[in-house]
Amino acid sequence: MKKLLFYFLLVPVFVSAQINESDSLKLKANLSLTGFYQSGNVETLIFRANSEVTYKPWEKWVFKTKNSYVLQEFGKTKADEDILSLNFLYLNPDRKIYPFVLGFVSTNFRREIDIRSLFGAGLTFKIFDEKKKWLKMSLSSEYEQTKFANSTFNISEYNSNNRINTLRGTIWINGKYHVFKDKVILKHESFYQPSLEASNNYRWQADVSLELPVWKFLNFKVNYRYTSESIVIENQKQDDQFLTFGFTIKNY
Repeated sequence: MKKLLFYFLLVPVFVSAQINESDSLKLKANLSLTGFYQSGNVETLIFRANSEVTYKPWEKWVFKTKNSYVLQEFGKTKADEDILSLNFLYLNPDRKIYPFVLGFVSTNFRREIDIRSLFGAGLTFKIFDEKKKWLKMSLSSEYEQTKFANSTFNISEYNSNNRINTLRGTIWINGKYHVFKDKVILKHESFYQPSLEASNNYRWQADVSLELPVWKFLNFKVNYRYTSESIVIENQKQDDQFLTFGFTIKNY
């Protein structure tokens, strides 16, 4: 059983299609499963699952949902167990400028976040949008509610209350580019999310990936993600970095 689990988790599996809300297809989806298992003197389990689905319920509307789950254990001690669900509803995404509403829900074991939710709306601006390269910027505003498992923070003014609620503004930038005659695919997605009520409450994230086509339906992938939050539980680090390697199996 452990050998089967090892082989299942060691090999990244991706069933994917490029998710762009302005695409004409009515339904597009992708699923990725990655992980690692080691037993013996050191027992380690790392499991990550990500999925994306876009669906056009009506002619001018597009719904997109991005969901992820992360589990990490070292010596049977849980280090991470996180859930993230990002949901968007776009109106007329084939236009140069179009509106959207969003709803996010997440948990984070290591950061001791029991539940976090954001609900808001915004506008997306297409800087350019071609078949093999596109760049977009979005501006949005959200109301956020976060419940922590602890009430002692790195910024003392937030102590004694395990709930932090605030109104935020967000700047998003994301893009995709085929370069060197389609031999390299570069993707990036980043955001900066300050509180509109407190200058010391903000977060940002940058996610960059390179894909090298190996075969028509297979790419080698390198992904780097950097995350930062200004308010964390006392003695926790504000920044995290992730570097991962894998393969993309495509259906297009």
